[in-house]
Amino acid sequence: MRYRHYKGGLYDVVCEAVLEADHTAVIVYRGQDGKTWVRPRDAFFGLVDVDGKRMPRFAPIDPVPAAV
Repeated sequence: MRYRHYKGGLYDVVCEAVLEADHTAVIVYRGQDGKTWVRPRDAFFGLVDVDGKRMPRFAPIDPVPAAV
């Protein structure tokens, strides 16, 4: 699934995983530049403050319907 970062970048979730050291749930995701990132699940789906407003760090983008 594709998400938009609150700063504007687009990212595809690769998978959910578990950090070996402490069993933290994490999200593995890839940017348009090809870099792969990992972030704790709570932080990925968490809220951030932007100009006094709370918004999701990553907002899901509706999938494009398949052509018929």
